[in-house]
Amino acid sequence: MTEHIEREGRRPSNQGPRAAARNRAALVAAARDIFAEHGLEAPLSAIARRAGVGQGVLYRHFPDRAALVAAVLEENVRHVEQAAEADDATLPRLLGVLTWLLVESAAFIGLLHSDRAGSRSDIRARSSALSDRVQYSLRTHLPPGHPLSAEDLELAVAMVSAAVVGPTRQDRQRRALAAWRLLGVEVGPVRPFDG
Repeated sequence: MTEHIEREGRRPSNQGPRAAARNRAALVAAARDIFAEHGLEAPLSAIARRAGVGQGVLYRHFPDRAALVAAVLEENVRHVEQAAEADDATLPRLLGVLTWLLVESAAFIGLLHSDRAGSRSDIRARSSALSDRVQYSLRTHLPPGHPLSAEDLELAVAMVSAAVVGPTRQDRQRRALAAWRLLGVEVGPVRPFDG
């Protein structure tokens, strides 16, 4: 076994918990990208490489694929919930955040179609609860007289998420916005919630 030595001839200092938090965040970001590019069955080794860590570090944080998918989904749901809790939250702004997540994360699309998660019951069970949280956040901002009822809103989100296909983020965003337009729903700027 070889030891990593810095240029000055000494071992790098152990960053401890700071490195752990940084590595976990890098793994979640890498997983979002890799899942968007290659789907939920992408090799975990590709995620570790993209995050700049070894597979041992990946497994230390996420013992299996389901745990990693759950972490990506949880982060996505938190974006929607934080946007819903903002003082200036409106349905169009929430739909803009939601659309950004759909464009950026294939795992998030899988969440919204949790009933079709196939044989991955571990992912399907977790996805159902997270999907309910997204729907709750959206319904709380559905204004009276909106063209969509609460039940229709859930169906509209599923329909739009099914339209989010294409080789580039621009293609996926264009298709998502076209789908919302066809449904007659106003969507705010497509961007992450930035607090």
